[in-house]
Amino acid sequence: MRSHSFLSVTLFAISTFAADSWTSKHEEGRCAIRGHCGKQGFFGSELPCPDNGLAEEPDDALRKKLVGICGEKWSEGAVCCRNEQLDALSSNLKRAESLISACPACKDNFFNLFCTFTCSPDQSLFVNVTKTTPKGDKLLVTELDHLVSNEYGSGFYDSCKDVKFGATNGKAMDLIGGGAKNFTQFLKFLGDKKPFGSPFQINFPRPNKVDFPGMHTVVKDAKPCNTTDERYRCACVDCAATCPDLPEVTEVEQCYIGRLPCFSFSVIIIYSVFLALLITAVAGHVAYAKHSQSKNERLRLLQDSALSDDEDEGDMVRYAGELNAPQKTYKLNTLCDKAFSKLGRACARFPAITIITSVVVVVLLSLGWARFDIERDPVRLWVAPDSAAAQEKAFFDENFGPFFRAEQAFLVNDTHSSGPGPVLSYDILRWWFDVEARVQRLKSVKGGHTFDDVCYKPSGDACVVQSLTGYFGGSFDNIDPDTWQDDLEGCAEQPVNCLPDFQQPLQPKMILGGYNGTVLNAEALIVTWVVSNHAEGTPELARAMDWEESLKRTLIDVQGEAKERGLRLSFTTEISLEQELNKSTNTDAKIVVISYIIMFLYASLSLGGTTTAVRGMLRNPSNALVQSKFMLGVVGILIVLMSVSASWGLFSALGVKSTLIILEVIPFLVLAVGVDNIFLIVHEFERTNVSHDSESISDRVGRALGRMGPSILLSATTETVAFALGAAVGMPAVRNFAAYAAGAVFINAILQVTMFISVLALNQRRVEAGRVDCFPFVRVKNANRTGDQTEGVLTRFIRMHYAPNLLGNKVKVVVMTVFLGIFTIGLALMPRIELGLDQRIAIPGDSYLINYFNDLYDYFGAGPPVYFVTRELNVTQRHHQQQLCGRFSTCQEFSLANILEQERKRPEVSYIADATSSWLDDYFTWLNPALEECCIDGSETCFEHRDPPWNITLSGMPEGQEFISYLQRWIDSPTTSECPLAGKAPYSNALVIDNSSLTIPASHFRTSHTPLRSQSDFIAAYESARRIADDITQRTGVSVFPYSKFYIFFDQYTSIVSLSLALIGSALAFILAISTVLLGSFTTGLIVTITVVMIVTDIVGTMALVGVSLNAVSLVNLIICVGIAVEFCAHIARAFTVPSSLILADISVRNWRGKDARALAALVGVGGSVFSGITVTKLLGVCVLAFTRSKIFEVYYFRAWLALVVWAATHALIFLPVALSFFGGRGYADPEGDGGLQQDLARRRYRPLLADDEYDSE
Repeated sequence: MRSHSFLSVTLFAISTFAADSWTSKHEEGRCAIRGHCGKQGFFGSELPCPDNGLAEEPDDALRKKLVGICGEKWSEGAVCCRNEQLDALSSNLKRAESLISACPACKDNFFNLFCTFTCSPDQSLFVNVTKTTPKGDKLLVTELDHLVSNEYGSGFYDSCKDVKFGATNGKAMDLIGGGAKNFTQFLKFLGDKKPFGSPFQINFPRPNKVDFPGMHTVVKDAKPCNTTDERYRCACVDCAATCPDLPEVTEVEQCYIGRLPCFSFSVIIIYSVFLALLITAVAGHVAYAKHSQSKNERLRLLQDSALSDDEDEGDMVRYAGELNAPQKTYKLNTLCDKAFSKLGRACARFPAITIITSVVVVVLLSLGWARFDIERDPVRLWVAPDSAAAQEKAFFDENFGPFFRAEQAFLVNDTHSSGPGPVLSYDILRWWFDVEARVQRLKSVKGGHTFDDVCYKPSGDACVVQSLTGYFGGSFDNIDPDTWQDDLEGCAEQPVNCLPDFQQPLQPKMILGGYNGTVLNAEALIVTWVVSNHAEGTPELARAMDWEESLKRTLIDVQGEAKERGLRLSFTTEISLEQELNKSTNTDAKIVVISYIIMFLYASLSLGGTTTAVRGMLRNPSNALVQSKFMLGVVGILIVLMSVSASWGLFSALGVKSTLIILEVIPFLVLAVGVDNIFLIVHEFERTNVSHDSESISDRVGRALGRMGPSILLSATTETVAFALGAAVGMPAVRNFAAYAAGAVFINAILQVTMFISVLALNQRRVEAGRVDCFPFVRVKNANRTGDQTEGVLTRFIRMHYAPNLLGNKVKVVVMTVFLGIFTIGLALMPRIELGLDQRIAIPGDSYLINYFNDLYDYFGAGPPVYFVTRELNVTQRHHQQQLCGRFSTCQEFSLANILEQERKRPEVSYIADATSSWLDDYFTWLNPALEECCIDGSETCFEHRDPPWNITLSGMPEGQEFISYLQRWIDSPTTSECPLAGKAPYSNALVIDNSSLTIPASHFRTSHTPLRSQSDFIAAYESARRIADDITQRTGVSVFPYSKFYIFFDQYTSIVSLSLALIGSALAFILAISTVLLGSFTTGLIVTITVVMIVTDIVGTMALVGVSLNAVSLVNLIICVGIAVEFCAHIARAFTVPSSLILADISVRNWRGKDARALAALVGVGGSVFSGITVTKLLGVCVLAFTRSKIFEVYYFRAWLALVVWAATHALIFLPVALSFFGGRGYADPEGDGGLQQDLARRRYRPLLADDEYDSE
């Protein structure tokens, strides 16, 4: 006993102070360690014995085992290892092999290093035992030095650094090397003593003769992963050096000069040149005029006498009207005038029949409301059913099931004044574990369903919940208050060691956000509950939505709990966005109704002002009761609503679904278009009442409609055609809107020239009978039944001041210069307009989703998943396998997996962040007999005795029926830590197997995008995915398309610019054609079209300035802009082409001639109606929208429509008359004009136009 104690003390002393003596000899054929001498603890691993003896020849059994583990090069020669060491070596190498077997070079280098370390006969040359510990009468090696050359270490690291581990979709280096960034870190991780690593400390010092005399490295020539030897060559996925070089992506870069786009710079330069030439021309003209004036004055001094101005002026005045008025008539205009006159007389003579017929037709059309339906699904709204995106989504949903439903929450620590801070603490974790437990126990209100009833279970039994709690088995009992931080960091570094119940690693970027370095500093905790999705109308979907409603209520309560703890919770459920959008619509509806009411009231009240002057009301207040036209205005508004109802009924009956945009915009649009026609008809009728008061009411009504009918025909036709063009667009939201708008505008125009004319005649009968407006059964005896013939304030202002000043030569030059400058600015701003529709704008400003979207962009470190889907491909054939695979040496150079791997390496252009999960590669790897826990037949692995054996060249891999049989087994195999490559969890929904025809009709390869923070990122990611899929299809011949949940919403942006240009361009072409035909002048039609172009351009420029991006909503607005811009311009152009003979004659008295006279006549005739009937009405309605709580209404409707009203009004009332006075086409005689000027004025007794002293003299 005493001798035994003495021996132990001696061994301990020797191990502590003279450890170097155990490897005192460093020479060939001598060992450093050999065999196992025991464990340090009960749960420890076996440790080797120090042994500096000679290497020994192994027996046959040991030799066979060694060759089976390390290869044929160990088939001869002495070794320094024993049987128990080979057992431990085999176990450890198999653990690593499951991670790196996809790359033969990495595997060979790994095996070579540790086989040489364990069994090399020259072990003492590169191994030096530095520390031992006694164990009974033996010593255990606890630390040693292992010399590895820099060349081998570097080559070893390079061969393994890019190897992917399919189940985690990450790098194997994260698992076998601790995420090492160089070979020294890699070797250190391999040698560090740890529970699941080396049982003793292995140091890898840099070799040198000073510190290690007599020692040198033995392992040499690490195989590169891109070796030409097919036995060891690694695939592109695992070795960057073997990857083919993809061509550079040639993005269309926008040309810039300084900070200005080249296009903007060009238009500015062109305008600057024009301005310089204009200034030069004006300066020359002024100089010439002064010279001519001086010369004329000298000539007049030499004249003896001159004609008296008074003598000459009389004849000029007498015949000015006849000389200046157009003499030629336009046949089409005359026909239209006569047709509308006859229509007006008929409607005025038979008002009851006209009104009843109109109401009956509208009621019949409105019966279609029985089939009225609103389309709310964004997919069916913004994507054409026959588009590629819609067909691809349908294919994906049909084959792989609808994309799962995601409920997500962010717990953020950013409520303190000091700024964001770490969100994690022991107490917070305890509370959050309880929150998640409550969610798990939560029962839906209606059906009592739990999360387990609705969750997504890829492995069949465990729900997918991506949360930090998954690192700890979902139970707070597994958290140690002293070590939870170290445990959390360890799980974040090695997610595969902390698998949740659904057996898929949780990447830190998916569950924590806002951290640099350690996850303990994370500012946000992220949780995602994944719910199974189902087809619309199914009980399963209703059950999921019911549970989501309960989850929403629960999380709203949790927000209060978080606030008490100084934290903030934001969240979303799958039903949240649609609910908030509908909430926004309900809020907007009130604002829209108020907007309409204000326009109704203004139109009704202002119509009465056409014949009721303020002075007249003061002299005889009873006049206001009779002359008021409030009821007429109300009827006009009712006609607008009737046309809207008829259009909705008609298209509902035809099966065309309505949309929220249609509900909110069409009434506003038709009112905006219809009210001005009412003003024009009423204003013209009042003029006719004064000038032709001796005629019957029906004749006067016919005259008024004959005058205004062609103008209404022009505007209604161009608007209807402009809107109808949108019906040719495949996008349902735009197509349906265009159909409803065109129908409503067309029906409204018909009702205005029929039903409204009848009501107008009835109203005039009431006035002439002296009956009270709205109460026709009350008669007023002393009222003036002919109306007040005093000119209105607005018309008087336009006639006396505005029009004469606007059409002065100097002002016209300034107007043209300024408006062309504004047009230039609009063009220059066009490149600045962005694409997209931020979800945060589409919901109310006080929505709880605003904070969620902000947190999603700020803290979520992962991008959306993207799937590259193959269709109708017989993957049972080797050729097609090689088109898809990436981990085998005979895969095509530009296979699907290889191309995706190369794209992943340039995320700045591909927007691909992660390695691709290739079901085919993982399936073939699962067959590897080296993975003893995966494919098993009885007591042995599936391919253990296969001939040819499993290999990296695909030779002997399954094909045909065998492929399908093993594939089905792989899909059904549960994914576990022992076999992480089994297919059930990651790939159960990734492919469709057709056992009858032995094919794979559909399969997908999953990767993910980089984090997408803006609309431009989403659009660029979608375009990049399209480019990649097209490249794969072109190179492999395999039909491939990309799919991600958000693609369907961004497909519109691939064509929205060209679509917008095509729609607007087509509308402008039709406007030009229709204007030319109905006005009888190509020049005037061209000027109208150019004015509309300028209006739309200025609106687009304004959109760029005020942050209105281009999307389907703004595209609808641009179509509206074209239509309403025509409405503003058409009446001015018509009044210019066919000027009123009365107004023109009066203007001619004041020495206005030619185009100037007709432009002035147009302003005097309809300018007031355009301003009061169109501009003010729309301006009042639009301004109300500024008070909406909805951001989308404030941005896309208020801003855009305000720009429309401002630019359309200024162009119609300022630019267009000036442009017509310069370049307008020929004019035509007014078919309603008759008699000479003096006779006309005397007969009409139109007092305002006879008061010569009221004019400003030139």
